[in-house]
Parts: sequence; structure tokens; C-alpha cells
Amino acid sequence: MDFELSQEQQAVRDTFARFCDEKIAPQAEAIDEAHEFPWELFRSLGELGFFGMRYPEKDGGSGMDLNSFCLALTEVARGSMSLAGAVAMQSLMGTKFLHMLGSDDIRERLFAPALRGEKVGAICMTEPNAGSDLGGIATTAVKVDGGYRINGQKMWVTSAPVADFFTVFAKVNETEESGEEGGLTIFLVEKDFAGLAVGRAIEKMGVRALPTSELALNDCFVPDSHCLSAVGEGVTHLRKLLAEIRIITGAMAVGGGRGALNEAVNYAAERKQFGRPINRFQAIQLKLAEMATELEAAEQLVRYAAWLKQNDRPCHKQSAMAKLFASEAAAKACDQAARVLASYGFAMEYPVQRHLRDIRFTLIGGGTSEILKLIIAKELSK
Repeated sequence: MDFELSQEQQAVRDTFARFCDEKIAPQAEAIDEAHEFPWELFRSLGELGFFGMRYPEKDGGSGMDLNSFCLALTEVARGSMSLAGAVAMQSLMGTKFLHMLGSDDIRERLFAPALRGEKVGAICMTEPNAGSDLGGIATTAVKVDGGYRINGQKMWVTSAPVADFFTVFAKVNETEESGEEGGLTIFLVEKDFAGLAVGRAIEKMGVRALPTSELALNDCFVPDSHCLSAVGEGVTHLRKLLAEIRIITGAMAVGGGRGALNEAVNYAAERKQFGRPINRFQAIQLKLAEMATELEAAEQLVRYAAWLKQNDRPCHKQSAMAKLFASEAAAKACDQAARVLASYGFAMEYPVQRHLRDIRFTLIGGGTSEILKLIIAKELSK
């Protein structure tokens, strides 16, 4: 593994760093306060080709490596975690199964415009009684003439109010007895299908410009053409994505932590106490140094896990480690940044409070720290 960025990777980082500084950062506070999906920025990233970075050129993407995508996503998250969450969902979980398993019609009508940012995709797994426990999914799909009838309730559906299509995990009755996760099958549900209803919005302390809602499926008919996976193979396909989901969540965490660190560094250079800037005091210097070091270590873990994944090396343990360390280090950095600002770290007029609220999103997505530790411990015992 080469620790130096390639010319292409450096160009990607520079492009999205400029976009962050010129477009995202100036609007981050406004979109957070408005609690509205950031359409303008979302579509602009679509025009820049962000959503197709991880897909082949023959399918409308640019075929870039995972580290390039992580570099771009880190820069977006540095400006706004709400936007980063929206574009990460669109680039992977919201569209990947359409690309992997969809028909030519599905790819043309939904996948291709989604890569351009013209349509929005979402994924529906979590339920009131099923989070990390996929075996607890209670949504059912019953085979009927020409398709399936789906019934169930999904929770925490990212981008649900603005989504054009949903990738839904449901248990097919034919194989429910085959095990804890038996029967889980992947379906594509379009927003205008009868029986699909977007429920109440979930008010959150962070990523407030990333709408999250409940979703209800009441005798929702899904044609056979929209059953994406073979019956009972939903978890098999999901596992192919888990490492990448954790790696990109780690990349988002690094970006959020860096945003907070930058605010703390700038503030410490400007704020004066006892006749000199507070960055001249050792107590502040130690905080900044520790934050910077841990975020650098987090980025290297993310880069290594991404390299393993890109080169088809075993990375189950490393992706869990990268996401665990990056999200915890970033959460710590955001807290320390707020301490550097002291009372102003508690004030809504400074961006640090937004970073502090938003970073918790990365502690949950891709698996909680507790789940990740169990995964790592299991890998160590092999």
C-alpha cells in the first residue's frame, strides 16, 4: 500500500475540498436551521459526478477506487454531515442493489437518473423491534399472482420524504422457518406504489437537514420484476456491502471531526486571554495536538480498510476497526473542540455545536461501537 495519494486521488480531494469551502460551508448553518433536504447542493454534487464515483464507466459512473470516494466524502462531511449522509446514502445503499440486481428497465428508469442526482434512493431495513438484529425483521412479503404483497413498518428511513424509490428488506413466507435471518429478500418499491406511505418525520438532535421518517407498507403490491434478490438471499447481498458501509461511515466521521478541529484551531488563534492568543497556552495546545493525531490515525485506518476492500482482501475486521476508531475519535474531537471554545462552544452562533450534534450520526450508522467491538472480538478468536 502506497501512503502517497495518486495524482487522481489528490485531484479528487482538491476538487471536493474547494466545493466544501466555496459551496457547502457557507450554507451549512442555513440548511441545518431550515431542517430541509439540501436540494441545491445535492444536485450540484450529482453534476460533479459524485454519485457515480463507485460505479463502472459503462454504467454511467467514473469507476474510481474506494479511497478516492472516501477522500471526497470526507471533504463533504467536513462542511455538512447532513449533506454527507444524504450523498453517501445515494452513492451506495440507495442505489447499489439496483445496480447489482436490477433489470435493464430499472437501471434505465431509476438507477441512471439517480447517478445524475435527478432521483433519490433510500434503503429500508430498521424496524421498531429490529436494528442490528436482522433476524428480528417482521416485515413480510407474501407471494401472490404476478408479485408480492408486503406488510410491515420501517423506521429510521434516511431521505424517505424525498425518495423516489426504496430498497426494502422483507421476509418471504416461503422460507421463514429457514433460520433467524431466513427468508430475507430484497424488494424495490417505488414511491407511487399503492400501499406505501411515508410516516411521521423523526426529529433529531443532529443531521437536521437529512430527513428521516417512518415508512408503512400496507398490502403494498410489488411486481415480480421488482423482487431484486432470490428469495432468502437478502442477507447474502447485504453482507457484500457491510464493509464498504463501515468504511465510508468512518470517512464521514473523519470529515466531521476535521470540521470541528478547524473551528477550534481558528478560534484559538483569534481568542485572547491574559494578553495573548489562547493557542499559546499549553493546555489548549495539548487538546489540539491530541485531536489532530487521533483524526490522522483514524484516516489512515479508513484508508487501509478501503485499500483492502478495493483489492479484494479480507477486511471484515479492519472495516469494523476503522469505523469504530474513526467515529469515536471524531466524537471526542468534537467534544474537545467545544471545550476549546468554552462558553462559545455552547452557543448556537458557532459551528462547533453543529459538529458536536452531527457527529453522533456516525456513532450509529454502520453499526454501533458496541456491535463493532463484538465483531472485532469474534474475528480475534478465529
